[in-house]
Amino acid sequence: MSTLADWINAACAELGIDQGAVDQRRILDLARDVAHQVDRPAAPLTAFLLGIAVGAGQDLDGAADRLVALAAGWGAGGGDAGNGGGQ
Repeated sequence: MSTLADWINAACAELGIDQGAVDQRRILDLARDVAHQVDRPAAPLTAFLLGIAVGAGQDLDGAADRLVALAAGWGAGGGDAGNGGGQ
């Protein structure tokens, strides 16, 4: 088992989360896309926002797809890529 898998197992156990609810590849792909197309610090925050959305009842794949699309258009006029971040 890898360090990442060990960490996910331990974190799920600590938080009482069903490990089957964790789509590791989907979340890492989203974080990668956001880090490259928006800003590196946006990646963990976006993963957190995805978790909130899923916790509130949104479908993981649908919410992730919407965020990937948002990130893809961010530097091409899809968002305020020059806002400086951080609130």
